[in-house]
Amino acid sequence: MFPKQVFDSECRKCKRLDKFLGEVKQKHPDYHARPVAPFGDKNASLLIVGLAPGMHGANASGRPFIGDASGIWLYKALYDFGFASHADSESFNDDLVLTNCRITNAVKCLPPQNKPTAREVNQCNHFLAEEITMLPEKAVILVLGSIAHQSVLKAYGLKLSSVKFAHNQSFQLPDKRILLSSYHCSRYNQQTKRLTPEMFAEVFVTANQLIKS
Repeated sequence: MFPKQVFDSECRKCKRLDKFLGEVKQKHPDYHARPVAPFGDKNASLLIVGLAPGMHGANASGRPFIGDASGIWLYKALYDFGFASHADSESFNDDLVLTNCRITNAVKCLPPQNKPTAREVNQCNHFLAEEITMLPEKAVILVLGSIAHQSVLKAYGLKLSSVKFAHNQSFQLPDKRILLSSYHCSRYNQQTKRLTPEMFAEVFVTANQLIKS
C-alpha cells in the first residue's frame, strides 16, 4: 500500500469525476470505477506517468494501463527492456511483476472523454508531487504525453514554459532527477503513426541509458 499522501482510494475531491465514476459503476457494476493506484516497484528508478485511467482499461481493472491498446504497447516495451516479468497483463490479480519501474497517472480517476479539466489536473497534482519524493536520486520520470509532462513540471513548481514537450527529449530537474518525454502510446497515436513501435522503443533505450549513467 502507498501512503495516503501518495494515493487515496477514498478521494472524492473532484465532484465532476466522482459523479461520472458513479454513473460508470451503475452501467458497469464489475468495473473498478474508483481512483487507480500506482503499480510497481516502490523503489523504482523509472517512474512512468500517464494521463488518466482509460474507460475500459485501468478504470475497469484497477491497474494502470491494463486492458487497452496503450497498455499492450507499454507492457511489451517494459518486458523487452527488462522492467516487467511478462509482456502483457490481463488482470489486477495476475502475477505480473515490475522491477525498478512504477506506473502512475497524472489524474487518478477516469475523466469524461478522457479529458480532465485543468482544475482536476491541479487538484490531483499533490499526489504526484509526493510520489516523486519517494524516488531515488537521479531517477528517470518518463512522461507519456504533454499533460503528464506539464503535471511533472507543476509538481516541481516550475513554469510550464520552462521545458518544452518533445518526443524522446530529456531534461535535468532541480533535484537531479531526469524528465524524459514521449508521445503517449494511445490508440490514436498508434493508428496515425505519430508514434511507432520503433519510436517507442527508442524512448526506453534512452531511459535505460539515463538510469545507468
